[in-house]
Amino acid sequence: MMDSRERFLETMRLGSPDRVPYFEEGIRRDVIRAWRKQGLRRRSELERLFSTDIREEVQFNVDPLPSLLSRIRANDWPRSQSAVNDLIGRSSSTDPLRLPVRWSARVRAWRKREHVLMYRVHRGFFQTMGVRGWKRFDQLMYAIVDNPDAVRSYMKIHGELVARLLARALEGVTPDAIIFSEPIGGNHGPLISPRMYEDVVLSSYDPILNIARDHGVEVIILRTYANARALIPSMLKWGIHCLWACECAQDGMDYRSLRDEFGLDLRLIGGIDTDVLYLDKDAIKREVMETVPQLVADGGYVPLADGRVRKDVPFANYVYYRELLEEVTKSD
Repeated sequence: MMDSRERFLETMRLGSPDRVPYFEEGIRRDVIRAWRKQGLRRRSELERLFSTDIREEVQFNVDPLPSLLSRIRANDWPRSQSAVNDLIGRSSSTDPLRLPVRWSARVRAWRKREHVLMYRVHRGFFQTMGVRGWKRFDQLMYAIVDNPDAVRSYMKIHGELVARLLARALEGVTPDAIIFSEPIGGNHGPLISPRMYEDVVLSSYDPILNIARDHGVEVIILRTYANARALIPSMLKWGIHCLWACECAQDGMDYRSLRDEFGLDLRLIGGIDTDVLYLDKDAIKREVMETVPQLVADGGYVPLADGRVRKDVPFANYVYYRELLEEVTKSD
């Protein structure tokens, strides 16, 4: 029997895992409290009820140190080359605050791991540029037009910081995947064009991708929270070969359609509409049966709900969903 790490990597390699990986969707304490009123005795019971492959996601501190927040609030970024130069002085990758606490001890433990280890290496264009609301978004859109060199410089400097930090982390242990987060649009599509995405964003990822490849990182994931379909050819061109689409309308990001269009060049995680968990068993079964069996048969796919399970999802529905998922994906 494979462990979780072996199973995930074999799936992403288009090999022959003993079964597909089953990841938990992100069940927080408030969900457990709600489910305890519906029959769940304790959280550990979930481990007995369902097969689950453990994954650990590690977040680095990639913000400017000291923070640039005051300049962003004052609309002083990105507006000039002096602001770009200011960022350079805040981009040390050796600052001890950049890595998680107890880093050395964690690295020693990870070398013997059987679970899936993922590094979150980038928060995407808008969050990197300090967008936290519509006002800042509006400022950034004008900056792209009025001062594109400053925006490119910011992304480039930030990408180089992340690359140095990733190289530092990879001296200890190589993860099974790295994740680029990209909350870059809405249900209608991305908020910047594929050409701009390549010119401004993906070009800044180059140093990170090169470091990852040089150290043997096998799986490179784009985790998006919107309809990013128009950007998929660009991400594949740059070597980001796994899509994990979260909380987006199914019409634009339907995984069966994506597999038909991009084939096995595009690995997939997720794709099961979380909203059906609020409905009834017929709706859950229809969604799982329409999405999962063929993608599993094709390979390169990890079945998972496309969003976090929240406390108003009935426990009975979740149990049915997980049991059905195992039933339709079990190996002969």
